[in-house]
Amino acid sequence: MKSNPVSMNNKAVAALPKHLLQFAVDQRYDEYTPVDHAVWRFIMRQNIFFLKEYAHKLYFQGLLDTGISFDRIPRIEEMNEILGKIGWGGVAVDGFIPPAAFMEFQAYRVLVIACDMRQINHIEYTPAPDIVHEAAGHAPIIVDQEYADYLQRFGEVGAKAMSSKKDFELYEAIRHLSIIKEQPNPDPEVLEKATRLVEERQKNLGDPSEMALLSRLHWWTVEYGLIGPLDKPKIYGAGLLSSIGESVSCLEPRVKKIPYSIDAQNVPFDITTKQPQLFVTRDFKQLADVLEEFASRMAFRVGGLEGITKAIECKNTATCEYSSGLQVSGVFTEVITHEGDAVYLRTTGPSALAVGDKELPGHGRDYHAEGFGAPIGLWKSTDKAPETLTEQDLAGLGIATGQDATVEFASGVMVKGRVENILRHDGKLLLITFTNCRVTFGDRVLFEPDWGKFDMAVGARIASVFNGAADKDAYNQVALVPRERTIKSPSDEKRKRLESLYAQVRDIRERKVGYERLGEIWETQQKEHADDWLLSMEIFEILDETGQQNALKQQVMTFLNGRKTLDKDNATLIEWGFRLVTYHKTNLEPAERPL
Repeated sequence: MKSNPVSMNNKAVAALPKHLLQFAVDQRYDEYTPVDHAVWRFIMRQNIFFLKEYAHKLYFQGLLDTGISFDRIPRIEEMNEILGKIGWGGVAVDGFIPPAAFMEFQAYRVLVIACDMRQINHIEYTPAPDIVHEAAGHAPIIVDQEYADYLQRFGEVGAKAMSSKKDFELYEAIRHLSIIKEQPNPDPEVLEKATRLVEERQKNLGDPSEMALLSRLHWWTVEYGLIGPLDKPKIYGAGLLSSIGESVSCLEPRVKKIPYSIDAQNVPFDITTKQPQLFVTRDFKQLADVLEEFASRMAFRVGGLEGITKAIECKNTATCEYSSGLQVSGVFTEVITHEGDAVYLRTTGPSALAVGDKELPGHGRDYHAEGFGAPIGLWKSTDKAPETLTEQDLAGLGIATGQDATVEFASGVMVKGRVENILRHDGKLLLITFTNCRVTFGDRVLFEPDWGKFDMAVGARIASVFNGAADKDAYNQVALVPRERTIKSPSDEKRKRLESLYAQVRDIRERKVGYERLGEIWETQQKEHADDWLLSMEIFEILDETGQQNALKQQVMTFLNGRKTLDKDNATLIEWGFRLVTYHKTNLEPAERPL
């Protein structure tokens, strides 16, 4: 990975924080082969043919508006020029990235584009994200402002969703399985082992976290959503828009159609196969309404004991934000309660304090290396929320820098020590630092004087709890970058000769010269690559369009019809190829805007 694989010419991309840029990779455009471009062309032409009638009305216009070529794989920097006009951008990534990072990219109005190209044997459907899915699935639909706002809002909500270590372990297993499945000839034992691992981790996930539930809502809308009347819906989900197999089959009666509601959170999905049911939303407004309904129950909105408990259960870095605005980030391991309320929280290991998502100077991971603990709640000696206390109020309570002081909380937590510093932000009291300090709760000692300085957080309550560190860049939260990389299958000499044949056919089609060479190219393909059908389909298409070499055209057609009989897996694709040729005899190719 290069140090700066993204272009900063796009405003949305330029605004990305450093902790997200760690996922960015180079597109390596020159590594796409002529076969890759041919697969892209076949998928796009088939999609346009089918989706003009069955996709949301905005999709086809979106393809034009985002400048996506029907004939070749798009360059991300070229897409960024177009996306930038609607306030979005795109960044190349390596396959699946962790859900929290994926969501945060969305919050910044940036599409993550997995730049691998699916194998020819996965033309209909790929178990791994690829550039067809991202560029031709996600990008076109965001030209609709209402939907684009929904996508960004989903990212904002999703970035705060609490997740668990089991969530990440399942993500790693799914990523691994998708990589194995996308290989041309995966080892059956390796594939079976990877499949079992996904199944085991799905079964042992326990109660789904906020992120797991939200990922389901994302899957059933952004990825696999239908819209409109229940009996005749249209496609808008990117997973369906980029799958020529599933875009056809998803509208069949055997795929159950369910009215979309928040109950979709209770329906798990299998990312490696076609879906047995889909959800139909009335309109994009309903998507936003359901999202806000879900968000209203999340820890970042609820806070309090419920939120802190979720932070402890997740066993990952999380942030608890006091009503004063003080943010405590770390791995939460304990909450002390009194009469049903949280009165003291504690983290274990490196922790940090922030306000407004910016780390407080001197309160990073190194300073709070062993963890952080602090009380929560009202003080016994005043009815005011403690964060609202003025200097005069504090003086009246005997609290001043350089003096010994006692703060007794309504819960019974007692803080006694010498006041070293009083920290405020935007007029609110955030933190009082004590030396020679003892903190107790009943008979329990929570802090001893010889442990060093005690930074007492101030706030009547925990207003919000959310996933990850408040200041992720300062916290250096880089642990969740996937270790396993996607695999680019190397080309052997035989494969390179096939790629050369594809390149020659492409050149003939684009330059409209050299038609007399098609017979020789086809004979070579027949001798050396008799199982390849797509090149023959491209040759047949050129011959049919130009009306040349009818005898050769008949030979190619006979071969393709024979492949339909011998190769059941590709029979439908070959038939679709013929259908497209027939269609273009009587209809003009859709106008394509140049990139």
